[in-house]
Amino acid sequence: MDNTETKIIDAARRVFVAKGLDGARMQEIADEAGINKALLHYYFRSKQKLFDAIFEEAFQQFIPTMGATIASGKNPQEIITIFIDAYFRVLEQNPFLPQFVIGELNRDPSRLATFMAEKIGLTSLVDKAMSLFQNEGFNLKNPQQFMISLISMIIFPFVAKPILHHIIFKGDQLLVDQFFAERKSYVTTSALQLLASSLNENN
Repeated sequence: MDNTETKIIDAARRVFVAKGLDGARMQEIADEAGINKALLHYYFRSKQKLFDAIFEEAFQQFIPTMGATIASGKNPQEIITIFIDAYFRVLEQNPFLPQFVIGELNRDPSRLATFMAEKIGLTSLVDKAMSLFQNEGFNLKNPQQFMISLISMIIFPFVAKPILHHIIFKGDQLLVDQFFAERKSYVTTSALQLLASSLNENN
């Protein structure tokens, strides 16, 4: 990736964070990157292509980390803790991603599924995780339920942030910030308790 492409992606991420996918404009991204719109279109023909690049970049940081962690022989509690930390880091750096995924699921679910499987390698990671849950010490009765519950605990607050802001915390941004600052610790504790409960049921 050359310097101009890196500059564009960094600028686009800032604009997407501020405006969301629907609210962002290519001209705004070009201005943020300090280039003209023609050069932006030379690198990325559309906003969708640019967003795909950011989406892939974000999860290419996550997938190798988790693949290596799963293969490392760490105990279940360590793996779950690393998973939560890595997932939160992706979402904290790219808080617009959950809304993008929901939009794509409504617009073209097959395209998103193919993109995540082939470009990001998510299918391979899920297969490794399922194998670990079932065969390498987790011994969970229903690993699919556990995995989806864990991911939901992480993602939902990012998706529902406007609701949290206006309804749960009555527009108090300090309370919202405090909630998100505490969320990773809460999810980690809850997930480890759920894991322990699932293991105990099977022993």
